[in-house]
Amino acid sequence: MRIMQMDCPTEEALIRKKLEPMEGVHSVHFNLMQRVLTVDHLPSALETILQAIRSLGFEPELPQEGKTLGKAMNAPAKPWWPLALAAIAALGAEALGWLGDFGWAPMVLALLAVALSGLSTYKKGIVAITNGNLNINALMSIAVTGALLLGNWPEAAMVMVLFAIAEFIEARSLDRARHAVERLMEVAPETVWAQGSDGTWASMAAANVQPGTILRARPGERIGLDGQVITGSSTVNQAPITGESMPVEKKAGDMVYAGTINGMSEIEYRVDAVFSNTMLARIIHAVQEAQGSKAPTQRFVDQFAKVYTPIVCALALLLAVVPPLIFQEPWFDWVYKALVLLVIACPCALVISTPVAIVSGLASAARHGILIKGGAYLEQGRKLVWLALDKTGTLTQGEPQQTDFFVIDAGVEGSSQDAIRDATGLRRVAASLAARSDHPVSQAIARAYHEDALGPLLPVQDFHAVQGGGTRGQVDATDYIFGSYRWVSSQLAGKLETPKIAQQVAALQEQGKTVTVLAAADQVLALFGVADTVKPSTRQAIAELHALGVRTAMLSGDNLPTAQSIGRQVGIDSVQAELMPADKLDAIEQYVGQGVTGMVGDGINDAPALARADIGFAMGAMGSDTAIETADVALMDDDLRKIPRFIKLSRATHAILIQNIAMALGIKAIFLVLTLWGTGTMWMAVFADVGASLLVLANSLRLLRK
Repeated sequence: MRIMQMDCPTEEALIRKKLEPMEGVHSVHFNLMQRVLTVDHLPSALETILQAIRSLGFEPELPQEGKTLGKAMNAPAKPWWPLALAAIAALGAEALGWLGDFGWAPMVLALLAVALSGLSTYKKGIVAITNGNLNINALMSIAVTGALLLGNWPEAAMVMVLFAIAEFIEARSLDRARHAVERLMEVAPETVWAQGSDGTWASMAAANVQPGTILRARPGERIGLDGQVITGSSTVNQAPITGESMPVEKKAGDMVYAGTINGMSEIEYRVDAVFSNTMLARIIHAVQEAQGSKAPTQRFVDQFAKVYTPIVCALALLLAVVPPLIFQEPWFDWVYKALVLLVIACPCALVISTPVAIVSGLASAARHGILIKGGAYLEQGRKLVWLALDKTGTLTQGEPQQTDFFVIDAGVEGSSQDAIRDATGLRRVAASLAARSDHPVSQAIARAYHEDALGPLLPVQDFHAVQGGGTRGQVDATDYIFGSYRWVSSQLAGKLETPKIAQQVAALQEQGKTVTVLAAADQVLALFGVADTVKPSTRQAIAELHALGVRTAMLSGDNLPTAQSIGRQVGIDSVQAELMPADKLDAIEQYVGQGVTGMVGDGINDAPALARADIGFAMGAMGSDTAIETADVALMDDDLRKIPRFIKLSRATHAILIQNIAMALGIKAIFLVLTLWGTGTMWMAVFADVGASLLVLANSLRLLRK
């Protein structure tokens, strides 16, 4: 349920104390940033739960049948003029108090100021006191009432007005943090251009579009839903989803995502998912879920606050009673000091210091294409000692590329076609055979030929493929074989074993490349080297990880020479190859024993290791759904350089958490000493409380700019 009046730990503590002891309630879970309360209860207890919440002055909003709660909205804005009048009245009371005896005037102005600014505080305070909860509203109500009874009219008025102003600013700051992630949803257009069954185009609400519908994105428009391009080509700015700074080329067959911005050409795309299941919606949902989870520091602060407040309240009571009773000190002075201490007792700044920092960090990461599924992972990232990485699709592109081509013989003896006597002719023959095969290596060779625009392919007769070996076919009346080095060698009865060929093959294999051979008439014509090439960003990412003190390991199912070659290219510290999923899990177990360990992967075979690692990182673009669901952090554009950024953000978040806790406790400690020393005043205590709250909020919101 959503409770619009619930937006800080004060309300959480009040509701928790009311609901947890109730019969039929199993557990309560708060997401203050979204103002959502989740209660696990017996069906028969629902009405009793709602009545209990309403008795605290809150109005719960249940989701509609079959639907989830909508996005959190700002609470209705309070009119500003009562607060402005209250401030004027309080200043007037303070001025009259300084100028001299004006009779009842200071008292009237003070009461007016308290009435205009503090009625809601009194109402909440009375509810809290009747429920045995000494929150900030209860403490402020007691303190201001005590000041009025002691005759400190101007001070009581200023205290209440300052508190109300601080509450107003704090609410606006919390709204900024609360909606930092939800603003992402605003980048998706509400309407799209959709093609009807009769072929006509019309505007349609994005929320009503079903998978399979053809949509059109005109130049400069935002993509409405996730889908696959079917017509046209363009560049698309994917920064809202992946954080990429440069637009990405999109052509037929490529995926586009809701919220991304089309470039200068019109494209048409087929919708793959409904609006609520787009990548953008999944990102926002995951971060909202993460907002409700508590990081270790937050759990510690919550436990500390439970002890801190009762101790300070007990100290205030002793301060009010002991000196006058035992040492015959003036009651007025010590009761006043106790009231000041009551205001200082509220741990609001301390409790609010952690969730706002965590949410700001989560939002900052999401805006840059790093999806973190919980505050615990954001906080733990700074401790990473080892990072294990899968090879294929993680360190490398994930699909083979032709890297080398060597002509062994100038042509085929007896051939009447000059077209196959040079390097281009040999590549044309090989590509004509490769294009007929679905093997990834063959497809890489055919793709390289087309990318180099070397001309049309040749017709192939009598084509057939040999599983695990290669292909045979006839091109221009000549029989060719095209396949792996081992298979072609067996077909040629060892005629591959010439010094020149052996040397080139050995050189390619040492580099971890797959060797493919084109041969005809018992002669080797050409060698092709194919490899899964390293991503352009991988070397920089590994170097940045090392600079941050993180050691790296490769866990690959590929053969050892290939894995070692890739490891050398990118600077990996440790390479383990020929691993099955269970072997990767065992390897992660070993690294976990040496400190906090992360695992980066993109496939189903990486899921066990991702789950076992302290922090699992999934490649969000190429990764399988299993890997993304299992992982704790998803990199939305598969750029490994985001992991060093994640670690830096984790360290920055931790530093701000420590700063916030130090400020919250330090400021209160200073004013506590001043109060006991006899120089502390009630308005100073308000500054100690709400001033510290505003400071930690402002400090936490700095993370949104990182």
